[in-house]
Amino acid sequence: MILLKKDSEIAKMRESGRIVARTLRLLSEAIVPGKTTTGDLDALAHRIITEEGGVPSFLGYRGDYPASTCISVNEVVIHGIPGPRVLNPGDIVDIDVGVYKDGFHADSAWTYPVDTIAPNAQRLLNVTREALMQGIAKARVGARVGEVSSTIQRYVERNGYSVVRELLGHGIGRDLHEAPNVPNYGRPGQGPVLKAGATICIEPMVNEGTAKIVTLPDGWTVVTADGKLSAHFEHTVAVTSDGPELLTVE
Repeated sequence: MILLKKDSEIAKMRESGRIVARTLRLLSEAIVPGKTTTGDLDALAHRIITEEGGVPSFLGYRGDYPASTCISVNEVVIHGIPGPRVLNPGDIVDIDVGVYKDGFHADSAWTYPVDTIAPNAQRLLNVTREALMQGIAKARVGARVGEVSSTIQRYVERNGYSVVRELLGHGIGRDLHEAPNVPNYGRPGQGPVLKAGATICIEPMVNEGTAKIVTLPDGWTVVTADGKLSAHFEHTVAVTSDGPELLTVE
């Protein structure tokens, strides 16, 4: 069952989302190519979130996630655990941040270029970001989730890339993951109907090569099966009578 939010509850999610967006911006600005590690960024994120009165949504998730953020570099699709890895020129880095404040979560991810990146990497980022925005545009009252999903899939595949199928967008609110699932593939007319007050995370995960993925022995880090690049963009979105509202913005 999709849990619909009152205006007052969406306002609280908007505040959590503001902290998420600010954290992402400050982390992206803090990257020094050849020097900054993913662990450095995680420590900075923890400080920013807690200074804003929030709690990192991911820390201790499912009892054992060890960091405040997920930071995934190059072939890592999602759930990269921050640590000693240095971010070098030419890398692409997906920073995924969740914040819990006043009883509600918000969640967003953005993939950033580190210094100058190869044209193929930049094109992957451009296509994945545009797929997100096209999916968001379909998150309207009366639409089915399949409208969002199929729009993302069509745009990605038309541009020669693959959507990851095992990992999904999701509802969000008092819990980090709520109904409904929001796949990045599907057909129009499928899935639950979106109503005013629904709050969902739309998050295309797009691979340069095969859609197949592998989870590493740490149980969290997911990589492309062929070692090619992957990009990930995500916003928390409220479905309103006036159209989709981005909650993870400053």
